[in-house]
Amino acid sequence: MTFLPGDPSLPPRVAYAVGKRVGPAVVRNRVRRRLRAATMAHRAELKPGTAYLFGAVPAAATTPFAEIDAAMGELLAVADRS
Repeated sequence: MTFLPGDPSLPPRVAYAVGKRVGPAVVRNRVRRRLRAATMAHRAELKPGTAYLFGAVPAAATTPFAEIDAAMGELLAVADRS
């Protein structure tokens, strides 16, 4: 995850980078949907005005959602401390 603080009067912005190494389009889209669902589960932790970029590695295609969700929480906690 990469994040860039911004104007706190704006809502948080989130983007996902899922490259072709992750798999064919169907797999990449599934990974992107799972990342989006994990982000929505942690939306209260997103800082206003901050831009977030979440990337995915090929292992994300087979990782259980619970692990993705836990990793998302850990990443956002690190961003919150910065």
